[in-house]
Amino acid sequence: MASTREWFESVEEARRRARRHLPRSVYLSLVAGTEQGVTLRDNVAAFSELRFAPPHIADLPTTRQQATSVLGQDIALPVIASPTGVQAVHPEGEVGVARGAAEAGTAVGLSSFASMPVEDVAAANPKLFFQVYWSGSKDMILQRIERARRAGAKALIVTLDWSFCNCRDWGSPAIPEKIDLRTIVRLAPEGMTRPGYVLQWLRGGGLPDLTVPNMAAPGEPAPTFFGVYGEWMATPPPSWADLAWLREQWGGPFLVKGVMRADDARRCVDIGASAVSVSNHGGNNLDGTPATIRALPAVADAVGTQAEVLLDGGIRRGSDVVKALALGARAVMIGRAYLWGLAANGSAGVKNVFDVLGGGIDSTLLALGRPSVHDLSPDDIIVPADFARGMSK
Repeated sequence: MASTREWFESVEEARRRARRHLPRSVYLSLVAGTEQGVTLRDNVAAFSELRFAPPHIADLPTTRQQATSVLGQDIALPVIASPTGVQAVHPEGEVGVARGAAEAGTAVGLSSFASMPVEDVAAANPKLFFQVYWSGSKDMILQRIERARRAGAKALIVTLDWSFCNCRDWGSPAIPEKIDLRTIVRLAPEGMTRPGYVLQWLRGGGLPDLTVPNMAAPGEPAPTFFGVYGEWMATPPPSWADLAWLREQWGGPFLVKGVMRADDARRCVDIGASAVSVSNHGGNNLDGTPATIRALPAVADAVGTQAEVLLDGGIRRGSDVVKALALGARAVMIGRAYLWGLAANGSAGVKNVFDVLGGGIDSTLLALGRPSVHDLSPDDIIVPADFARGMSK
């Protein structure tokens, strides 16, 4: 169908609508990457180096199947919402993302740095995967995961692809610690250029709240984003023994996010991880890290059938999803794409993004003569000889 005021035909159109709607600093915070943005750009550009190998003659399937399962949850298409931090693009925040994903029949990842309580998000989408950073004491970490368990979280994600980089993100504006009077005055000129955004928030009950309720200790008020960021930076990174301990404490489906090397993937299997996500934090960690799609085949080969493999980074269309699945991913995770959809049209915009990707997956399966996402294989993809850029096997 053609684009309308309430519907967009591509993720790129969602991005353009988000740019028109959001104040400049909010939009730039979504599209920024670390330092020069090398990894940020490569995450997207690497997909264009891969080519398809469709059959010249084939009995094309009349219907195509996209349903699969991830971390024990059945989903309608092999795309889930990756956990992202404080979402100031729309008053619905993570609840809107969860609702849009639920309407699309898929799961949602919720960041422990989210702006909405895990209980509210789980109510909007029971297929919820809760994400934690190794931050604070073990007792504090246990409090957070037990709260998520009580709320109904079906899996735990531990993020390792965000390290102690103090450099300013490429193109990223300064993020205020809180929205106080001084901040409102400073940002007023931006708000005047995007009155629809401001009015949307005022109708929703107030301006964006940059606190993170899921990091609050029992009985304590929600800390600020920068407060918990400081706690995380003061906490030594976890060892493999720490990750094994966390997996044992959770006891259910467990995903390690931020795996870019085959040897690390094998170690994840050794500690009992249910799944690994090939991720470089969307280009917001160590700049110069290769695109995740370049690292995917080696990681998939390393774990085989011992753990599920997901890919996070650079997905902009359904054909990107198909390329990732053909090279070994069980499903992909999206971040910026659904945030653009959220900014463009709330929870309906989030569902719109999933629908766009699902339509692209379907048409690509048809062209490849594949009746199901489970029938895809490396034979469907032409991979350049130097594509992996030396990523270890």
